[in-house]
Amino acid sequence: MSNTPDLRWKVEGIALIAAFTLTVPLANWMIGNVGTVCVPDGPCLVPVAPGLLAPSGVLVAGLAFVLRDFVQQRLGAIWAIAAIVAGAAISATIAPPALVIASAAAFLVSELADMAVFTPLRRRGLLLAVFASSIVGLFVDTLIFLQLAFGSTDLMWGQVVGKSWMVVLALPLVHLLQTRRTSTAPIEGAQA
Repeated sequence: MSNTPDLRWKVEGIALIAAFTLTVPLANWMIGNVGTVCVPDGPCLVPVAPGLLAPSGVLVAGLAFVLRDFVQQRLGAIWAIAAIVAGAAISATIAPPALVIASAAAFLVSELADMAVFTPLRRRGLLLAVFASSIVGLFVDTLIFLQLAFGSTDLMWGQVVGKSWMVVLALPLVHLLQTRRTSTAPIEGAQA
């Protein structure tokens, strides 16, 4: 297999980085606009389990961890960090300043925690690396975001459950992409 990336690998990488970059602004927009219940001067909430609500952005935030892992896998760590920064910048145009600050800080720290777990584990298998790093990232994200955005961790378990659902639902796709990996080669340096 050649080290030269094929067109499909590049297209997948571009699609993944675009999707990942847009998760932050989409999650922030959803928090203020989508939900079964919208708290006055607070988030819009969705049910994530019986009797458990979470800010609606968790539905996208949970996928962000999986997408970040794929961006790193396809394009490298530098591209993943650039996408984190770009997503936070785009978010600044969509959400109120306090939410942007909370979101950007939580996203940056949690995605770096995700990266710290994903990088050494991916040699032991993509599925394990994505799952473990996403769980670590979603806990870090939840604690930082809720404290900065709302000054409370009251919605913590709803956030953890909502993000976890999204990670678990993405795992079959992770498995599919892992099996397809044998037919394509990563961009040189993407393993950094």
